[in-house]
Amino acid sequence: MSFFKILARNVPELKLKLERARINEDPEHYVKKTFQTSLFLSFSLLIIAFAFVKKPAVFLLFLPVFFISFAYFLRFVDVKIEKMKRNINQEIVFAGRFLIIELQSGVPLYNAFVNLSRNYDVIGPFFNEIVEKVNLGTTMEDALNEAITLTPSPELRKMMWQVLNAMRTGADVADSLNAVLDQIVRQQQIAVKEYGRKLNPLAMFYMMMAVIVPSLGTTVLIVLSTFMGFTLPMVFLIIVACMVGFVQLMFLAIIKSARPPMEI
Repeated sequence: MSFFKILARNVPELKLKLERARINEDPEHYVKKTFQTSLFLSFSLLIIAFAFVKKPAVFLLFLPVFFISFAYFLRFVDVKIEKMKRNINQEIVFAGRFLIIELQSGVPLYNAFVNLSRNYDVIGPFFNEIVEKVNLGTTMEDALNEAITLTPSPELRKMMWQVLNAMRTGADVADSLNAVLDQIVRQQQIAVKEYGRKLNPLAMFYMMMAVIVPSLGTTVLIVLSTFMGFTLPMVFLIIVACMVGFVQLMFLAIIKSARPPMEI
């Protein structure tokens, strides 16, 4: 058994995560590629650091840098799954309502899946995979079962599961979808309210750290330097400006990541 296969086995559900992220690689090859990328990056960073500090002791940091970069790149699949979840959640309510309207209009489930796959860019490919499997001879139930396993979004998984249950029990699929969509909408509304509550302290903290403290602090320093007879170096002012810009970008990233992934 190879070293990379052992590593891949120690990563929980890596095979399933790769399938959900639509990464067409086996776990062993993915871990090997991540290992090689981390190795190259670690050497490159340490060589650049050595060029600046001129001290061989910098290479003692190789193992920490390597393990940090390896863990970071290994999480790429999780980041991709999370991004797919957010994109799916932006469309799921509209796609679900589209499917309900199709079914209530008398369109067969298969044709409704075909129409949905053509009208929605993010959710469409998931239903297109179901359609293609059915075209190849797989039953609708088996195709849905496989799609439920490989779907990265819990909300889309819930919607597909409801369709599958309705098919098995003979219940009306549109009514079942209505129930699950109402639940998803309520969850999204709760998430929007929580986001609104988070924005107030974030905005206050942003005003303090990115606007008031830098502006007043710089003004006070300039006044003090005038009275005390010394000049502030331009490098210092550039560093302050860069730090303020970094803080503002950080806050923008925090606010963007905290925003609920939906369009209501």
